[in-house]
Amino acid sequence: MTIEQLPSAGSPRGLVGLVDHDVRVDPFPVIGWDALVWVVGNATQTAHFLQSALGMTLEAYSGPETGNRDHKAFVLRGGAARFVVRGAVDPGSALVAHHDRHGDGVVDIALEVAELDRCVEWARAHGATILVEPHDESDEFGTVRLAALATYGETRHTLVDRSRYDGPYLPGYVARGSGYEPRAGRPARLFQAIDHVVGNVELGMMDRWVDFYHRVMGFTNMAEFVGDDIATEYSALMSKVVANGNQRVKFPLNEPAVGKKRSQIDEYLDFYRGPGVQHIALATGDILNSVDALRREGVEFLDTPDAYYSDPELRARIGHVRVPVEELRRRGILVDRDEDGYLLQIFTKPVGDRPTVFFELIERHGSSGFGKGNFKALFQAIEREQDARGNL
Repeated sequence: MTIEQLPSAGSPRGLVGLVDHDVRVDPFPVIGWDALVWVVGNATQTAHFLQSALGMTLEAYSGPETGNRDHKAFVLRGGAARFVVRGAVDPGSALVAHHDRHGDGVVDIALEVAELDRCVEWARAHGATILVEPHDESDEFGTVRLAALATYGETRHTLVDRSRYDGPYLPGYVARGSGYEPRAGRPARLFQAIDHVVGNVELGMMDRWVDFYHRVMGFTNMAEFVGDDIATEYSALMSKVVANGNQRVKFPLNEPAVGKKRSQIDEYLDFYRGPGVQHIALATGDILNSVDALRREGVEFLDTPDAYYSDPELRARIGHVRVPVEELRRRGILVDRDEDGYLLQIFTKPVGDRPTVFFELIERHGSSGFGKGNFKALFQAIEREQDARGNL
């Protein structure tokens, strides 16, 4: 396939690298992402940040005004990506203890599935821990069927069947908009979908969780990065990527490896106090405009040294891309190419007080990879930030 024949970056297939898949032969048919559910210290302010900085739109709400005395929850959407941010109202809420231990982070990677009961029975038969048994929840908008599985750390997968429901999110939530008005000239949205979600696990646990996704959820391997692929002079890690049948849902799983100093994974595990979601990659059709808009709202990105862009090996490897390399240099955007095409990517600094969760913006032009050619430059940039925090 030539570059000219590749799916456009604006199409769903081009944005997130979808492939054809027959769900009828899938033992655990995942349709796609349902929501990323966060626990945060202040959901009201986090919801404002997601609107003002990330360009998301407030869609639904649950809280004391709706009869939920435990916590506030705001549902926001950017393109097809849905985030739910929850913050405790009741000082005795279980969310208080969770946030005290972990800080702001993703507690639930909720997935939309077909044939939810069959998925749960398959998972149970293959060793999964069922946290919530299949059950219905209903309101005037219909009925949604839910269940939940345990994964690494305190992270879970809520399984969702929305085929009989058309409410704003779930029963117990009400539709809600916002009086926030974005600045003039900002793009209508800064990203269109979730591309992948990265989990960090303890040393020696990566293969266990890769096996979990194979055995319990029918995922398959997409990629593996070990050794020099994913090491610098000072630190190293190992990573494997699993994906569902249509590759809409992709999970890179990282664990630390032995190095001269502490890796980014070690730092995450220390400050999150265990395994969890490290970063969320957001697919965009126009990374230049998205980065410019995010910077205007105060979002900080990792710095890329000028030497990266003048490297003759990089220039030879990436070939022609849709924007001049000088435009990428000006914004610190990385570029990588594989046999299927190329991608553009950039990473924010951690978005909370603890050096844990952050975002990636990714623009795909055929490539289904994860920027292997950029790993060394990326990890060196992360190490500079670790060193500034005194954690390298």
